Amino acid sequence: MGFFTEFFVRPRPAEAERYRATLALLESMSPADRADIGIKPADFPRIAREAARRQLS
Repeated sequence: MGFFTEFFVRPRPAEAERYRATLALLESMSPADRADIGIKPADFPRIAREAARRQLS
């Protein structure tokens, strides 16, 4: 049931803007910075989504 709710709900513009901003921040990090915190570029979309949702609360 959660799938249908998420499927038909309108996107939140504020969340989309926060997602893009967080993704840009992650992309701007140097490889050394990424290695320090232990994230890989493949994880960027997931991390940005989680951060955008957290900022809404």
